[in-house]
Amino acid sequence: MNLQPPTLSMLFAQLGLASDEAGIEAFIDSHHLPPDIKVSEAPFWTDVQKNFLRGSMNADGDWARAVDELNECLHA
Repeated sequence: MNLQPPTLSMLFAQLGLASDEAGIEAFIDSHHLPPDIKVSEAPFWTDVQKNFLRGSMNADGDWARAVDELNECLHA
């Protein structure tokens, strides 16, 4: 059993993206969202990624904090 809450790095790995610091920074630097677009509705996600992000936020479970952090980064 993993007691550590999911981190941003773990979220990137779950989404099939580079999850090292450089990969995360590069992704965030090249993907920005306007205020009216939810992170789970961004056009650059696959349907599987969108479903995971949407489900994570709706369930308000372990992944919600990491998804919220990603949301803040992409809207900054």
